[in-house]
Amino acid sequence: MKTPKALYASARMIYHPELSSCPLCGGPIALANYLLWDKTIQTVDTVLSVASRPGACAEPSCPAASMRLRSAAGQRIALPHSTYGLDVLVRIGWLRHWRRSTFREIHAELPTHLQISEAHIRHLYQQSYLPLLACHEQQQQHLLAQAAQQYGGLVLALDGLAPEGGEPQLWCVRELLTGLVLRSGWLARQDQASFEAWLQPLRTLPWPIRALVSDKQRGLLPAITTVFPTTLHQFCHGHYLRNLAEPLAAVDSALAVTVRKAVRQNLGSLLLAEPSSDPSVPALLTSTGLLSPALPVHATDHAALQAVDCAAAPLTEPLVAAQTAGTDSSCSADAVVTALLRRTRYLLTLKGRPPLRLAGLEVVAGLQQVAQVSASLLAHRHDQRLSSLAQGLEQALEQVAPSLPDLQEGARWLNDITRVLTPSSAPGRSGEQVAVQLQTFLTQLEQQDSTPQLQTFRRHVQKVSRSYWPGLFHCYDHATIPRTNNAMESHFRDTQRRLLRTSGQQGQSRRTLHRLGAWELLPAPESEAAGLAAFGQIAPAALAAEQQRLRQHQERFRLHTRSHRQTTIQLERLQQQWLALPGTSTG
Repeated sequence: MKTPKALYASARMIYHPELSSCPLCGGPIALANYLLWDKTIQTVDTVLSVASRPGACAEPSCPAASMRLRSAAGQRIALPHSTYGLDVLVRIGWLRHWRRSTFREIHAELPTHLQISEAHIRHLYQQSYLPLLACHEQQQQHLLAQAAQQYGGLVLALDGLAPEGGEPQLWCVRELLTGLVLRSGWLARQDQASFEAWLQPLRTLPWPIRALVSDKQRGLLPAITTVFPTTLHQFCHGHYLRNLAEPLAAVDSALAVTVRKAVRQNLGSLLLAEPSSDPSVPALLTSTGLLSPALPVHATDHAALQAVDCAAAPLTEPLVAAQTAGTDSSCSADAVVTALLRRTRYLLTLKGRPPLRLAGLEVVAGLQQVAQVSASLLAHRHDQRLSSLAQGLEQALEQVAPSLPDLQEGARWLNDITRVLTPSSAPGRSGEQVAVQLQTFLTQLEQQDSTPQLQTFRRHVQKVSRSYWPGLFHCYDHATIPRTNNAMESHFRDTQRRLLRTSGQQGQSRRTLHRLGAWELLPAPESEAAGLAAFGQIAPAALAAEQQRLRQHQERFRLHTRSHRQTTIQLERLQQQWLALPGTSTG
C-alpha cells in the first residue's frame, strides 16, 4: 500500500463566489452551508488547505437557484483532481521549454517543500501542461484577427517532418505573421485525399488567407489547388535550389570521396605523424590534470610561442614566413610543415550542404591552395616532408582533374540562379521582372555548347524550373510572403534540439515526436507570470477535452515497449477483451 504524504498546510483558505447578485434575475446570492471541495494543495511557495463554498440564487423560482456558483480565483489555484498548484505546472513547463531541463534537473530545482517524484513531474508535464498549452493556443484567435486586419490576410506555412521507420508523418500548419500553430498532427498517408481533409478546416477561418508557403510534396499541390484554388501558393526557394542541385551534389559527393581516398593513400602515414608534446609518450599530443608532465620554463619558450603563432598564420602569406626562417623570431621548418599537414587533414573532413556549399569542390580548392603554397616554399628551401606533401597532393588532384570543369560550371549555374532570385541583388523588382530574368538566364543556358554531362544537368534544371515556376515569384510582389519556408523548418529544428537536450538520445527524441510532437510544437509562454495568467483562463471542460485527445493518441503506443513484463500485461488485456466478445465458428 502506498504511503500517504504527510502535508502540513501553512494556511487555510475558503473561497466564495465573486458574484454578489444572480446573473439571471439580479437577486442576491446565498452561500451554501457545505464545502464543494476541500483539499491540500502544494504550491511553489507553500502548502495550502483550500476549500470552496458555493453559492446559488436566493430566489427559489430562478433557474440559478439550482446552480452551484464557484469562485473563479479558487479554481485558478489548481486543476481539478490535482493537489499541485497551477504555478507548479507552469514552473515545470517553463523549465522544460525555456531552460531545456531534464526531468531530473527539474526535480532538483523545485522547492524542497514540494513532495513530488521525478516520474510524477513527467506525468504532470505530459498529461497536464501540454494539454494546457494546446488550450492556450486555441484561445489566440484575437491575434489572428489583428494580423489579418493589419496585413490584409494570413500567411500559412505547411511542412512535415520526415517519418521514421514507416511511422505516420508529423505535419504542421503555422501562421507566419503571428507564429501561431493552427494545426499539428500525424498523417498516415500523404496523398491528395488526406491533404484535402487535413486542409479543409482552414477554410472555416473567418479571415482571408493571403498566401500559402510550402514545398512541392507529392499530393500536397493538387490538394491545395482544390481547397484553395484562388490563394497564392509560394514555393520555397530553398527547396527549389536543393532540388536543382541534386544531380550536381551526387557528382560532387563522388568527387569528394575520390579525392579523400587518393590523399589518404598517398599521404596517410605522413598526415598521421603528429609531433608529440611528451617524448616519453610518443603518441601524446596534449594532456593536463594531476599527472600531467611539468613543462620547463626557459628562454626558448618565447620562440616556441612565436612558432605556434606562425603556424596558425593564414596561408596567404607563406613566403614571408619562409624567408624569415632561421632567425630567432621565425618559425621552425617543422612547424610550417606541420601546419600545412594539419590544414590538409582538416580539409578532408569537410561536409557539403547543397545547393551552394559543395564539399568536393571546396576540398579540391583547399588542397590546390596547400599544393601551391608547398611548391612556393620548396622553391626557397627543400624539406623531405614538404616535398612528399606536394607530390602526394599533386597526384591526388590529377585523379579528379577531368571531372572538375563540368562540376565547376554547374556550380556557377546554381550561383547565378541564386543571385537572380535573391532580392538584395536588385531590390524593388516585381515578380514578373524576376521571372523574365530567370527565363533569360535559362534561355542562355540552352544556347551554350556543353558536354553530355552538363547537357543532362541543364535538362534537369529546365524540368525542375518548369515544375516550380507557378509559385516562385509571388514573394516579390507581396512583402509579407517569405521566399523560403525556413521559419517552419527552424521551428522543427528548435523543437528537435530541445527534445535532444532534454532526452539526451536521438532515438528518444524521435519517439517523443511520434507520441507528443503535435503538442511539443506549440509555442510556450515566455515567462512564468505569462503562463500563469494564460492558463488560469482555461475552462476545465476545454482542458478535459484536450487531455482526452492526448490519451486517445497515446493509446496507439500501448505495445511500443521493449519491456517483456509490460508487453505481457498488455497482450493479456487484449486476450481478455477478445474472449469477452460473443463466440463464433472457428472455421
